[in-house]
Amino acid sequence: MKNVLRLADRFAPLLAVIFVLAVWQVATVAFKIPSFLLPSPTRIVSDGWKVEWFIWANHIWATFRVAVMGYALAIAVAIPLAIGLAMSRLLSRTLYPMLVVIQSTPVVAVAPIIVVTLGSGDLPKVVITFLITFFPIVVSTTTGLLATPEELIELSRSLRAGRSREIFHIRLPFALPFLFSALKISTTLAVIGAVVAEFVAAENGLGFFIAFSTSFFKIPQAFSGLVILVMLSLVLFRLVGFIQKRFAPWSLPKSER
Repeated sequence: MKNVLRLADRFAPLLAVIFVLAVWQVATVAFKIPSFLLPSPTRIVSDGWKVEWFIWANHIWATFRVAVMGYALAIAVAIPLAIGLAMSRLLSRTLYPMLVVIQSTPVVAVAPIIVVTLGSGDLPKVVITFLITFFPIVVSTTTGLLATPEELIELSRSLRAGRSREIFHIRLPFALPFLFSALKISTTLAVIGAVVAEFVAAENGLGFFIAFSTSFFKIPQAFSGLVILVMLSLVLFRLVGFIQKRFAPWSLPKSER
């Protein structure tokens, strides 16, 4: 019985996806829903299969490249900024409201301005991805740094540990669960940012492919691009989870170790 429950728990997500796809397929056939409104899963797969592999490779690489560059830039900026916000009350009071204002500004609205200002190429797309991605990393990392137990801080100060040792040996290790949670969330945001940028100005990428297919009413083909986008987000999400499990397993919940 325990083995059955263990298998059911392990394969529950896959079974749920299969069930949803089956209901979707049956509904589109039973109610004769036109493919330009809601294509069936089999139609999505067949139309996606008709696209040449090198076309898919070109679009996937374009989106993946922009998403990873924007994501890496967000990490490089957000973590030092979070350390500064956590360690300096003046910096926190000065910059945090500005960060909130930036995050509150719809990136979709300013994306055309960014493209016009920075020109064509990857740079404006990377900047748009960065703007969407970095805020959760800053907030979660700052929260983790500030959540370090005060007794650990007092102990380090009683042992005359410097500020750098306090940050890198006590606060950052304690903040890793918060940081990795933000990094996992930001992987999906990075892909979203890349797609938003491709909607505004691009000649390749999965976002461009979806917009192009939709403009010609090739809805099943557009759905196939959407499926690949979801798969790309899942791969990046799992990659961050693998890195956490490989290099910082103690930061995972006990059920995931």
